[in-house]
Parts: sequence; C-alpha cells; structure tokens
Amino acid sequence: MCGIVGYIGPKNATPIILAGLKRLEYRGYDSAGLAVLENSHIEVRRDAGKLNQLEALVQAKPVSGNVGIGHTRWATHGVPNARNAHPHLGSTGEFVVVHNGIVENFLELREELGAEGVTFNSDTDTETIVHLVERYYALHHDLVTAVRMALNNLKGAHGVVVMSSREPDKIVAARIGNAGGVVLGLGEGENFVASDIPAILEHTRRVVFLESRQMAVVTRESLQVTTLEGQEIRPTVHTVAWDPVAAEKGEFRHFMQKEIHEQVRALTDTLAGRVDFDNGKIRLPQLNLDAEGAKKIKKIIITACGTAAHAGMVGKIYLERIARIPTEVDIASEFRYRDPIVDADTVVLAISQSGETADTLAAMEEGRQRGAKLWSIVNAIGSQAMRVADGFISMQSGPEIGVASTKAFTAPLVDLFMLAVLLGDLRGTLSEKERFDLVADLRLVPDLVGRCLDREDEIIPIARKMKDAAHMLYLGRGVNMPIAYEGALKLKEISYIHAEAYPAGEMKHGPIALVDKDMPVLAIAPLDPWYEKMISQIEQAKARGGSTLVVATEGDTRVPDLADHIFWVPKCPWLLSPIVTVIPLQMFAYHIAAQRGLDVDQPRNLAKSVTVE
Repeated sequence: MCGIVGYIGPKNATPIILAGLKRLEYRGYDSAGLAVLENSHIEVRRDAGKLNQLEALVQAKPVSGNVGIGHTRWATHGVPNARNAHPHLGSTGEFVVVHNGIVENFLELREELGAEGVTFNSDTDTETIVHLVERYYALHHDLVTAVRMALNNLKGAHGVVVMSSREPDKIVAARIGNAGGVVLGLGEGENFVASDIPAILEHTRRVVFLESRQMAVVTRESLQVTTLEGQEIRPTVHTVAWDPVAAEKGEFRHFMQKEIHEQVRALTDTLAGRVDFDNGKIRLPQLNLDAEGAKKIKKIIITACGTAAHAGMVGKIYLERIARIPTEVDIASEFRYRDPIVDADTVVLAISQSGETADTLAAMEEGRQRGAKLWSIVNAIGSQAMRVADGFISMQSGPEIGVASTKAFTAPLVDLFMLAVLLGDLRGTLSEKERFDLVADLRLVPDLVGRCLDREDEIIPIARKMKDAAHMLYLGRGVNMPIAYEGALKLKEISYIHAEAYPAGEMKHGPIALVDKDMPVLAIAPLDPWYEKMISQIEQAKARGGSTLVVATEGDTRVPDLADHIFWVPKCPWLLSPIVTVIPLQMFAYHIAAQRGLDVDQPRNLAKSVTVE
C-alpha cells in the first residue's frame, strides 16, 4: 500500500523522487516524505497529507543531491502526522529508512532498543529498523552487514530501503515475505528503486524484481543481489512494455474514466495471440497445461479479494458449465483460516490486479503447503503472484491507476472464459461445434464493450438524478449475480453511497422489506436464461413503490413499461454478458461520484494494492 521511490545517479534526486511518488498516488497514502544526501548530510522533508504539501515544503526549503529515497505512507502504527511520516532517521542522523509492511514484533524490539538507551522520535514500527541498522553498523562498520542483521531481527513481511551518509555511494533495498514489493530499475549511469513499476517507468523499462528474503545493493553503475544470508544471486532482468504515456489521464477528467474507456483495447490485447478463431482453439502457454494435466484436476479453488473475487464468481460458472470442474470461490483473507480441503488434484487459482495483495499471496502459500497446483491471473508483470505460480495468465490490461478497478475486472472475465474453454477442450467436455461456437463468441467482445461505452452520454443524466440517493439495492441472477455485487461495490467505493447486492431470488427472504420510495432498485436483466425471473423481481419492486433502474438488452419491449431508468446494452451471448452488463454500472458509479465532487481516483480509506493483512 505504501509507495517507495529511490534514486542514485548524476541528477538531482529530489524531482525524480517527487515525480515517482506522484505515479504511486493510486496506492493510497496519508503522509509523504523524502530524504536526500546533500553535501554528505541527510536532509529529510516530510509531512502529513497529500504530495502537494510535501512539494510546498520542498519549495520553501529546497534540498538537492544525487542520492535519495522517498515514501508515501498509509498509517498502521502511529497516527498520520509529520513525526510519523517516512523517511525515519536514526539517532545520529547518518542512517535513514523507508518501509512498507508491519513489524510484527515492534513492541518487543522497541522495548529492547529502549533498554539500550535509544530514544524514539515517532510512534511507528518502522523507526525500530533504522535503530537496528545503527546498532549493527556500530559493531561491523559495514552498511550491507548492518542492514542484513537488522532485517533478520524482524517478524512479518516487509519492503525496506536504507541509505547512509557513512556510505553515500549506495542504496540498500530488501524484501521479506509477501508484502512490500521491491522493483529495481536499471539505467545508464543511474539506477532506481521503487515499490511498483509506474514510479520509474519514465526513466527505464529494464527492471529486476526482488523475491522474498533477497537484498540488493544499488550504486550508480551496478546492482548486486544476494539472499539475506549473503548468497549471491544472478537476477533476471525484465523489459517492461508499458508506455509511460499510459499512466497519464490524457483527455479524461479522471484515471477511472480513462480506464473504463481503455477496456476495448485491454480486451483486444487479452485476446491477441491467445485465440485461434480459424481452428476454434485457445492457447494459454504460460499455464504449462496439457490434456493429461487437465484431466487430473478434480477441483479448482478461486481465491481473490474485492473486485477480483467478483470476477472469480463469474469464473466459477464458466469453469463448471464449460469445463465441468467443481469450482469454489474463496475470499483470500478467509481461505487459510478455515483448514481448506486441498490436495495434489486441486488447483488454487489466484486473481489479483497487482499480484502483490497480501491475503491472496498468503492463500497461494497455503495452497502450496497443502500440495495444490498454483495458477494466477495477474495484471502486474513480474509480480509475486505471477512468479510463485506454477502457471499464469497475464491480464494484458496495462497500468491501472484508479483505485476502483475497471479494466482489471473485465480482462480476467475473458481470461476465465478462455481458461474454461481450454480446459473443456483438453478434458473432452466440449464437442467440436461447442468449442468453435464459444471461441467465435469471443470475437464479439471488444465491439460489444465499445457499443456500451458509446452510450455514456445516456448515463450521465441518470447519474445526476440519483446522485443524492442514500441507499441502493442491486439485484442479479445467474451469471449476472456477481455483476450486481460488483456494481454495488463500485458505487460504495467511489461515491460513498450505501449499496447492497443480492441474488434476486433472495428478495423474498428479507431484502424486499427495504423496498420503498426511498430505496432505488437496480436490476440486471439482459436477455439471458434468467430474464423472466428478473422481470418478476422488477415488477415486485415497482409494486412496492421502489424506483427501478434496469440494465436491459437493446430491443427489449417489456422493460420500458417497468423501469424508471434503463441502461441499454447490446445483445450478446449470455455467457459473456457480464463483460457487457458491468460497463454501464462502472460509468454510473463514476458519474455519480464525479457529480458529487469526490476524489474518484483516490477514494477515502482505500488503497489500490493492499499489501499488508
């Protein structure tokens, strides 16, 4: 969740760090700071609040130097204020640390250091790290050794970056466990450290990802990676294809709006090279899957959080109906605590935009320990969830900056559909005609989504009428039931309007008691196998005075008599309809939030990537 940027090279580090932190704002934060080595002395600027406050501080009291580190903090230990903001200096002012994660043995370490005479200047767990580095440097007079020994005292998962005026020619970075991703960027006569790729993409596309319990020594001209035990490692250098322009809003008011409109391209990229329309075949080579392996699968457990879990709920229907494999959807934060029944014939399939979600990574590790095969569907190239999996599917969505996920929801829907078709083919559960028909349907997807986006102007006045609602009830059935959940989540996330989602068939089991003139009901009712059932639910809501909003298929003649407002979507194959029906719900939530004057891209209390439990 916290953002980290570091630079060492011939240029002034300050503007590079500030620009990098700006590119990480999507992660969510409540304070920011930087430390720069200026004339052999570490200068720190930090404050609570947004980056513009840090920028004002730097402008009022400039700092420049060729080595520096910066941080955006999401408070865990200690309230969000200036004294708790990172970076944290040690007692001598010669060592400074930024940190992503939670020091689980913080109280024990603080007491131990306090007994040695250390005075703490913040309430954070992070400050224990810099004092540990100081302790071991005094004994060994070597920064790398001191950092290594300090990190071996920590419990929990961490990304840590350290620099020192005692050894000004290097930055030391490390990763422990599943939290706190660390990316190293390789330049010409300069190098970079970050917690995520967008921070450094303007400067380099050549990156190295640290694995758990690895440490890097970064200088202007070199990069050395070792384990925390000191064993040297030859790192893999990845070339990232993302264009830095893709991280800019361009003509759009917010990143979220831009990313909603990028879904046509993202879905086209998702299909490219994977779908053989001529032969009716799906190719997912990174799964390393053959017919023998596919036939051994007895169960799939999809594990994910939030929006990714809603995608998994649609995926369950695809995998069971097309591939005939029993499939569960397990919220990642619950999976490892319920003693799941997993064995070698089980696939644990993780879905994560960032590939760094702590709960999802922990669920994968639980599956691994119980002997399951691990697959992942991930957007962030080289992320932990991609690297630890036995096989993966890349979403091909490109950078997603807005906290509320959009294109990283529709892309995995297509990925899951393709996976189901591939498994159905390899397992022999599909006839040749069925397989050809399903593959042919995928050709329609980008155009169908584009046609939904073309109707954005029709959604704006509906959003204007509903922007002051206090509550909303979302209903769906079958393959569109998860879209009700996703639509309600989007409204909650960015507009702060309370919204609940239910399977429409559950209305009479309680929720219908809520329906009155002050409870708008949004029903997802395309022409699919559940259409008649949904029409009945809309009629019941209407009869009780509820305002009705309906997602309906173009040409439907019954819905106009029942709905107060209609979101029209094009006719499409019903299995793929969730990719279409979610688009107007994304735009509806976006325009309500925009009209309420809210921070759409960085909603309160939320972060893009939840990297601590």
